[in-house]
Amino acid sequence: MAEAKGYGDPRGYNAPLGTETYVFRSNGIVPNSSLPLIVRRGAISPSEHDAVRTFKATFARNGWTNAWLNGIHDFHHYHPNTHEVLGIVSGSGQVRFGGEDGDLVAVSAGDVVVIPAGVAHARINASDDFSVVGAYPGGADYDTIRDDPVALAASQKRIAQVPLPEADPVDGADGPLMKLWT
Repeated sequence: MAEAKGYGDPRGYNAPLGTETYVFRSNGIVPNSSLPLIVRRGAISPSEHDAVRTFKATFARNGWTNAWLNGIHDFHHYHPNTHEVLGIVSGSGQVRFGGEDGDLVAVSAGDVVVIPAGVAHARINASDDFSVVGAYPGGADYDTIRDDPVALAASQKRIAQVPLPEADPVDGADGPLMKLWT
């Protein structure tokens, strides 16, 4: 189950408007994470001339590399060895985060989603022009694990060893990730 933190928390850090956070606990099939998944609405305005380059350059400037361009798998999966950022280059879609019993989140061009290691995600539906740039802190290679309860214990051990990123993929050292993932 997800628990969302809203803007205006009188006891803590107030992320920029348009920032949503979700926390997903292990459901016995996928590990998920105590770190919040971060959705930043309209975080990057894609260039009309080369939207892919805009996302890749922004992420790379902040140390998130090994970028790819594609969509999002339509099956539940997670990465036990690295965090991941997804930048929605074009179109719109709905992605379920947290596994089968997780939350359905709508995303559209300009949105950025930062996924902690271990948080499951699957594209449920998308427009024909849906395109995503993904990248990883420090250019990490990623392992992809499907929702497999047999892999859960080993994955949890690997996730516990994944270091926090050195920078937010959009705003660098001063970005919301640096305050939300403490």
